[in-house]
Amino acid sequence: MAFIPSVNGQDTEIPKLAPSDLCLDKPAVDMSSAEKFLERSMALILEEAVKRATNRSEKVCEWVSPQQLQQLLQLDLGDTGESEEELLQRCRDVIKYSVKTVHPRFFNQLFAGMEPYSMAASFIIEALKPSIYTYEVAPVFTLMEKVVLKKMIEVIGWEDGDGIFNAGGSLSNMYAINLARFHHCPDIKELGMSGSPRMVLFTSQDCHYSIAKAASFLGIGTKNVYTVPCDERGKMIPSRLEELILKAKKEGAQPLMVNATAGTTVLGAFDPIEEIAYICEKYRLWLHVDACWGGAAILSKKHKHLVQGIHRANSVAWNPHKMMMVCLQCCAFVVRDQKHLLQRCYSSKARYLFQQDKFYDVSFDSGDKSIQCGRKPDAFKIWLLWKALGSSQLEQRVERALAMAQYLTQQMKARQGFRLLMEPEYANVCFWYVPPSLRNVPDGPEFWNKLHKVAPVIKERMMKRGSLMIGYQSHGDKANFFRMIIISPQVTTEDMDFVLDEIHSLGQDL
Repeated sequence: MAFIPSVNGQDTEIPKLAPSDLCLDKPAVDMSSAEKFLERSMALILEEAVKRATNRSEKVCEWVSPQQLQQLLQLDLGDTGESEEELLQRCRDVIKYSVKTVHPRFFNQLFAGMEPYSMAASFIIEALKPSIYTYEVAPVFTLMEKVVLKKMIEVIGWEDGDGIFNAGGSLSNMYAINLARFHHCPDIKELGMSGSPRMVLFTSQDCHYSIAKAASFLGIGTKNVYTVPCDERGKMIPSRLEELILKAKKEGAQPLMVNATAGTTVLGAFDPIEEIAYICEKYRLWLHVDACWGGAAILSKKHKHLVQGIHRANSVAWNPHKMMMVCLQCCAFVVRDQKHLLQRCYSSKARYLFQQDKFYDVSFDSGDKSIQCGRKPDAFKIWLLWKALGSSQLEQRVERALAMAQYLTQQMKARQGFRLLMEPEYANVCFWYVPPSLRNVPDGPEFWNKLHKVAPVIKERMMKRGSLMIGYQSHGDKANFFRMIIISPQVTTEDMDFVLDEIHSLGQDL
């Protein structure tokens, strides 16, 4: 029997643990079995999710209805674990029935393609399982994030600045709105909305939906988001912006921030940042540029004119997981600020994480300027990619994607049945497919009503065939059209020709 010596000279008996099936004197996990499973699963991933998923002879997707898929995958969770073979089969099924966004003929989203260097970085991140809030738990990744942010700040054209990687472009836009509000009304951090006047945001009618969502979430209110009309190409009209600013001031509201979009989601339009910056400076408004999609244009000498004036912004959102092809997710929010605005706005000084008497320089602890606590070191993915390719090859990727969009545009002009919504200036190619039955019908309500139904049918057919994926939508008063996004350097002119042939094959009987 064991005893603990007592201060009063009497020993105390150590209580015995109740009988249990738990074994505490050796590890509960058999690491040799775990390593074997990881080796087999990694081999499966490389074969099925990398090699086969990027093979043109394979399908982009294996379409199954939600009801059927629930039965096929056996999703219910039980009380006992499954064997290694069963688990590997589960992994195969997940890959089989998932959309292959790495496939050369996936053009559906603002991200696509297989990027090996950032994929390797992702594997390392998952294996090490870090969280980047303090230097002590993520020393390497903390330094990497600083280096990447510094490089992005330099590319934008600022002498200095600050930033944070976060969980998405929508969150970056939320950072911008909240930071602009704090900049104008520092008391709001402690007093809340009761300590501020009615504030108004300004953004284009074609902006990302996250602006309105952020206004709702932050208590500003969606009715205080004034949408500025766009021209025929989807660009904000600066004169109309100024009119709305004056309207808000006349109403007694405080104009707060202008959100300019560099690469709108549908049309790929770039707001005139330079002209908008003059207006923001005139009325002392925060200028945020949502460059989540179009920010990569700044890497190209040929196309950086699209974001002319971006250096005059107060903040920029830029997602390397889009045009730069970094594995999801990789989103940067950067600020032209040298007064620690991010830190002052978001700091909570939690003593269990951000002690100021640590044995190293605590300025490397970045977590207190983040909305998140747990945060993956996403900057490592873009760091490794940039190391592998260098700025010159990243520039070539951007220019190749836009050149491919121009090739597709020219091919459409040379074929019957394809009609451009407008000439693209970025990688968004928006077009209608007009089936033979409608080619002699004059423009008018009947024509557009019938054409509106064409894209959804072709989309259904391409998904069920699994041959390619392209998005469609209506826009304003425009009938449903296809919005094709070209990103991946795997794509060739042969793929562009295939897209046109396949759409015609799928829709010629409509």
